Amino acid sequence: MHKISLPGQQERAATFDEPFAMLDACHDRVRRSLALLQRLVQHAAAHGADAQARDAARDVLRYFTLAAPVHHEDEERHVIPVLLASGDPAAVAAARQMLDDHVHIRSAWVALEPLLKTLEAGNTPAQPALQPALEHAAQRFVDVHANHLPLEDGVAFPHAHRLLGQQPSQALAAMGREMAERRGVRHGNKP
Repeated sequence: MHKISLPGQQERAATFDEPFAMLDACHDRVRRSLALLQRLVQHAAAHGADAQARDAARDVLRYFTLAAPVHHEDEERHVIPVLLASGDPAAVAAARQMLDDHVHIRSAWVALEPLLKTLEAGNTPAQPALQPALEHAAQRFVDVHANHLPLEDGVAFPHAHRLLGQQPSQALAAMGREMAERRGVRHGNKP
């Protein structure tokens, strides 16, 4: 079993045997990474690209460059198709909104990523042109998640989980196995 755990962070244990718990755990990490991004912007305005800012930029970059795209792929392969096939108008609307949100999230990331890379490299965003751009891009990125995460947590995941739970037990097991494989983790083994 693969367990998600971050040093110094208390979070629920999630395994690929419970793919919806894994999706929830990813959302916990998204929220922490967004909060770190907001603190980073404030810190950079006051202290520039010091060691703390560079480390925080590196952490935000790592999560949203590596883990978040795989998480979106999980949703687009396993959650959205189930919602679309359900015929339930609320579920179908949620699936379509998720797809639209993913486009907006990717677009917002394209604007934010190079600014974080500049900060990670030790270049100060406190320069007149860089700090406002960082603030704007970071706020846009946070804003696109504001309705997206509650939609998935409150509508999409519970509905898809219920629908997949009505299928043979292999459906959830296959979902978990595929999620593990996308991350290069052998299902059933600890990393």
